Parts: sequence; structure tokens; C-alpha cells
Amino acid sequence: MWNAVEHAEKHKKAQLAYSFDIALQNELSMEENIELAREFVQQCLVSKGMIADLAVHQPDKSDGGISNPHFHVMTTMRSLNPDGTWGAKQRREYLLDDSGKPVLDKNGKPKFNAVPTTDWGQPETLEEWRKAWCEMVNNAFEEKGLDVRIDHRSYERQGLDLIPTVHEGPSVRQMESKGIVTDKGELNRWIKATNRLLSEIKGRIKSLFSWIAEVKEELSKSETPNLVNILSDCYSERNAAAYSQRGKTLNLKEYSETVNYLRDNNIFSIEELQSRLSDVNASFNTLSDSLKAKSARMKELQELIRQGENYFCLKPVHDELNGIKWKKQREHFKADHDSELRLFYLARRILREKLSGKPVTVKDWQREYESLKAEYAELSKQYKPLRDELIKLRGVQYHVNRVLSEHTEERLPQAKTHEGR
Repeated sequence: MWNAVEHAEKHKKAQLAYSFDIALQNELSMEENIELAREFVQQCLVSKGMIADLAVHQPDKSDGGISNPHFHVMTTMRSLNPDGTWGAKQRREYLLDDSGKPVLDKNGKPKFNAVPTTDWGQPETLEEWRKAWCEMVNNAFEEKGLDVRIDHRSYERQGLDLIPTVHEGPSVRQMESKGIVTDKGELNRWIKATNRLLSEIKGRIKSLFSWIAEVKEELSKSETPNLVNILSDCYSERNAAAYSQRGKTLNLKEYSETVNYLRDNNIFSIEELQSRLSDVNASFNTLSDSLKAKSARMKELQELIRQGENYFCLKPVHDELNGIKWKKQREHFKADHDSELRLFYLARRILREKLSGKPVTVKDWQREYESLKAEYAELSKQYKPLRDELIKLRGVQYHVNRVLSEHTEERLPQAKTHEGR
């Protein structure tokens, strides 16, 4: 079939097919995965008039690798005419001026736009396929009573303020399982650690803002609205109730740490406390945005480096093909080096799209990546002081609530705690 596809193209650089890979689920059996893959291909591709090749791949785990079942799909770009011939991939849409006459180019030929005859290559269609696969998998999970779900949307589209990890692939996972550290594996470990801190800090900030909003009105009624005075009252009352010197010492330690924090930061009112929390939140957002930008660039560089290395490594194979004049000899060479040529063409296409004519500079990308990696590691350390300050702010919250609860009929609402924090 693919020989017929190739013969239908007139240009030697014409794209012959669409191809993509889709991950299968370890929660499902291989038989269930294959059935799901066939259903997807039939419903989303074949029913639309595409001819599709489907290949399911379950990597061998005998070498200790992590299970990574997936399937490959290759589809035609041309539709079939009723008489069995191949249809056109594009049609010409001629440009007309205001009077309805053709617009001519500098050579006197009518200008036109090349319009695809199908929507198979449109981003919206790819989105539909991704959504359809997601729904099929989640339905299969539900039928099996599994409490897991997948989502075809990015973290940003889901409204999750998290840094997405990079796709590792089977070779990276196998190397990592053997204790071999890879760039992708290392970056993902950093991202996961950053996301844990990011979620924790964001949760604490949200909790404290909610508490301040609830406690403001009650503090305005207090005869001692100064936060240091409130904590002083708390310390005196706790000391009076303490049964031992050890208890008094612990009370003094807690009081000193909290009061010193307030004084060092000139926080004496709930408004100043709120202002300080806003500053911490702004620092957190700035840090998070910087880490996300560096992470995104590092992932982009990883792809550029990989494709750049493939391009230079496989270019001699492509050059050798171009040097063969005889048709049969060229066809034999192409058949013998099919996988290498496919990788080369893929690398060349991706680099052209991403670089827009700029040179392929793998060594420069590698240096930039190493520099960003060092910057990322240093920036990640800045989360700890923010978290430590939020712990001190929680201490202020605890002591203020303790004092005010003893002077009001109802205990002030406590900010929700977060599991493991």
C-alpha cells in the first residue's frame, strides 16, 4: 500500500503520511489495550476515510526496563476517490481583487492559496483525537472500577499551577532503572521536587489569606489590636497555666521566635501582616514564573539537541543517497537505510520549523542547557526560605487564634491544614 502512496507523489520531498505514537495503559491488560487501540483507529481515522497501519509495541522487560506499552499509527494524507484513485491533498483557491479579477504575481501568474482538501492535518482535529482517546481510556478505567483517570489537556489548561515534566521514553527509563542518570531523568526529578514545594507553599499562602480575611473583623474589636501585645497576653496566660519550668521554657521559646519575627519585619497590625503575606506571595509567583520559563527552555533545548545530533549523525546517509544516480540502486539504498533516513528527515523538518533558517548549533545549545541547569538548581533553593517564613506566619496565626478564642463566644475559624505539612 505504501508503494502506491509513494508513486502518487510527484515531488521528491513530498510528505507521504501522518504518523504518531500513543501510550497504552499499564492498568489494562495487553488484550484490552489492543482492543482499545483498534477501536480508536477505526472510530477516529478509518471512519473518516483514512487508511491506517497500526502497530502495538510492548517493550521487553527482561533487561529490567519499565513497562511502556504504546502503539504506532501511520495514516495516509490523501483520501481515495470513488474510482479507487488517490485524491488531491490540496486545492487551489485563487485570490481575487475587489472587482473579482485574479490577483497576479510579479511574473503575471494568478496568485492562489493552497487549501487542504481534508481537516486531517489541522490542530483542531488532533485535539479531537486526543480528547477521544482520553474518553475511551477513562471509560475503560470506569468499567473496571479503577480510580484513575488521564487528561489530554496540559497542566495550564487544567488550571493546575504545576511545571509539566518531560516525556522520557523507553530508552531513558531503562537507563534510569539501571542507575544511569540521564538529563531527562534528572530534569524530571527537579521538576517533581519543585512541584511538591510549589503546591505546599501555594496551599499555605491561600490558607493564610483566608484566615486573615476571617480574623480582621474580630481583631478590630480587640482592646489590644497590636499583634505583639496579643502574643504577650498569650505568653502570660500559658505561663500561668504551665505546671513545670520546662513548660515555661518552651512557651518562652515559641513566644520569642514569633515576636522576633514580627519585630524584625515591622509587623504590628493585621494589615501589616497581610501586606507581608502579599510580599511573600509576590516573591513566590516571581520565583515560580522564572522556574517555569527555565524549565520550558530546558525542555526545548533537549529536543533541539536530540534532533541536532540525529541530523549530523545521519546526514552522511542522506548525502550518500543523493550521490546515487541509478534509480534501482537508489531504491535499494533507501530500503536498506529506511529507518535512518526517516529519522534524518524528521530531524531536518523539526529543526527547520523551530529555527526558521538559523544554524544548527548543538554545542551552543548544550552550553546553554548546562547554564540553565545550574540556574534552575540555585533558584529551587529559594523556595525553602519562603516555606520557612510561611511556617512562622502560621505560628502567628496559631497564637492570635489562641488568645482571641478565649475572649470570644465562638472560636475563630482555623485555616485548613494541608496533609503532610
